[in-house]
Amino acid sequence: MAEQTLDIFKESIPIFTMLQDEKRQQILVMLCKNGQMTVNQITDSMSLSRPAISHHLKLMLGAGILAVTQIGTERYYQADMGNTLDLLKRLTASLEADVEKKAGE
Repeated sequence: MAEQTLDIFKESIPIFTMLQDEKRQQILVMLCKNGQMTVNQITDSMSLSRPAISHHLKLMLGAGILAVTQIGTERYYQADMGNTLDLLKRLTASLEADVEKKAGE
């Protein structure tokens, strides 16, 4: 495996770590579908407590897969997948290049 591919894998670890949790997957899909939601709106749609939802949102924000907008007293969370998708595309392209290189040997 090429060093570049390994470097991209290492860069991707925070994203993979966040997305391995089923509840975070559900939150992300919900935000992709609905655009933006408050903690209360997310809590009403899931079988988790508000503190648990807040914890997941904090982790996802830290990993860079969500963004938050403050409007008055409410915080609205939305998926922010641009950088994540670019990173995953780079990983895919690097893996494909490694496979093609190996096949050409």
